[in-house]
Amino acid sequence: MGRLFGTDGVRGVANADLTAEMALGLSVAAARVLAGAGGESGHRAMAVVGRDPRASGEFLEAAVVAGLASAGVDVLRVGVLPTPAVAYLTGSLGADFGVMLSASHNPMPDNGIKFFARGGHKLADEAEDRIEAAYRENTGGTPWERPVGAGVGRVSEYGEGFDRYVAHLVGVLPNRLDGLKVVIDAAHGAASRVAPEAFARAGAEVVTIGAEPDGLNINDGYGSTHLDALRAAVPAHGADLGIAVDGDADRCLAADGGGCEVDGDQILAVLGVAMRDAGTLRGDTVVATVMSNLGFALAMEREGLRLRQTAVGDRYVLEEMKRGGFSLGGEQSGHVIVLDHATTGDGTLTGLLLAARVAATRRPLRDLAGVMERLPQVLINVPDVDKARVGDSRELAEAVSEAERVLGETGRVLLRPSGTEPLVRVMVEAADAAQARAVASGLADAVKSALG
Repeated sequence: MGRLFGTDGVRGVANADLTAEMALGLSVAAARVLAGAGGESGHRAMAVVGRDPRASGEFLEAAVVAGLASAGVDVLRVGVLPTPAVAYLTGSLGADFGVMLSASHNPMPDNGIKFFARGGHKLADEAEDRIEAAYRENTGGTPWERPVGAGVGRVSEYGEGFDRYVAHLVGVLPNRLDGLKVVIDAAHGAASRVAPEAFARAGAEVVTIGAEPDGLNINDGYGSTHLDALRAAVPAHGADLGIAVDGDADRCLAADGGGCEVDGDQILAVLGVAMRDAGTLRGDTVVATVMSNLGFALAMEREGLRLRQTAVGDRYVLEEMKRGGFSLGGEQSGHVIVLDHATTGDGTLTGLLLAARVAATRRPLRDLAGVMERLPQVLINVPDVDKARVGDSRELAEAVSEAERVLGETGRVLLRPSGTEPLVRVMVEAADAAQARAVASGLADAVKSALG
């Protein structure tokens, strides 16, 4: 049996792969590992539990809460809030751990469970392994000491979580957004209330789209994975810029006043320069992944900033940031971590900081994003292949070598299995867009042939 935890918690099709029984069992296991069961040493453990608005989140939340309370953990239910809000509240409220139910940018039928350690930090692999081991022991019939009577956990609603989190977001801004008109695309997701409220409190005039979740429409045609709606809405409303978050609002992409996309690399570049100017970019260093556009690396060099690159995944960016004591990192996909104010990627915070830079400089976003020139980059997702064999296929290795020979020093190739979906990602950069498309298409065919 494979490892349950992927790069971002436990995910799968709700009620098929991820069942109520699994959610309950994982919650009991997490309680035993992260807090101890039954009030050890007189300490009553507490957990914060939140979710995105997927319909399946309703029954999965009930299962998680039942599992935690049965293991002696007091539960604060914060309802529908972004993943970074649950992380923030876990730390702010002094909880022993947090639980978020979301599949982020994945389609509505999927869902997932993510645990945060004390302080709102992502779990280390070792902690996930211990939870998984405890889960398998429990489901295998190994008995554990269940609390009874007053030892069982109590469940409370924490409605103040919304205001507490929004106040935190607005409070960390370096300046207000008065005079800006901003379109917010909330992906019909967890930030549908939070993001518009935060921007409005910061002084912006707000237009919202994709902010009417019904449990079924999350990420459907809106959000950071579907930017067409935002790109059309910004010029249509005469807005200065637009921001789009994903279903759980841990990532953010943007559109400038003309409706042109501003991706995660560009956002990271703008914020890096802003933080350098403000003296808050520790070590004058930005952390990014190997998927970052080559143009981003060149821009950082021109600006006199150092670049640290990691494997793909915001957890690896975060690990490097903590290791080096750096304050800014992120991914091209829009996961941006500002470690002075958040323990994980926060799409609403990222959008607010981006808008704050526009307001402070009185320069349009298109001008600010011009700090870097994106080289043509083509990304193709190849589904229904054995992604575990990416590093072992001789046929695929030969195809990659040939692609690198064709590109020479003017481009690069990257193949990697997705950490959250059953597919392989093919990325090709080249000085010429047509060449990038041709090489990427050829490699995608090679992946299908070698791993299909």
